[in-house]
Amino acid sequence: MTNTRRVSIDKQHPAAYKALIGLSAEAEKAATAAGLDPLLAELVRIRASQINGCAFCLRMHTGDALKKGENPDRIAVLPAWEETGYFSDTDRAALRLTEAITRVADGHVGDEDYAAAATVLTADQISAVAWLTTVINAFNRVAITSRYPVAG
Repeated sequence: MTNTRRVSIDKQHPAAYKALIGLSAEAEKAATAAGLDPLLAELVRIRASQINGCAFCLRMHTGDALKKGENPDRIAVLPAWEETGYFSDTDRAALRLTEAITRVADGHVGDEDYAAAATVLTADQISAVAWLTTVINAFNRVAITSRYPVAG
């Protein structure tokens, strides 16, 4: 990381940032209405933030997940979720879809990834995971671009 000063884009254009916060609240409502576990919603946010390398969002959502009762072991193995027995079929479907959406530049959201999610998740749950992922990806980009500080 460099010491180059950055514009804090949330403060430079607060109305745009406020709209993103509103979108986040709507995505959270959609997840709740679709019956997604609040812990899974946090895992979706954490996994996308891991892929994007957003330290600020990782710290925030790891803390949120722990406060909500998430098992620290599940957070620890989240990057290798496919290789563990910690995650349910619903968790796996949501995490796979999250990864595909977050890595959209690597080949879009492939039919195989979408079909795998659709065999486990309802249409409302697929949409909710997609919105949660879209929003956290946007927040990751705001935090990374603005270089939100993360101190030890």
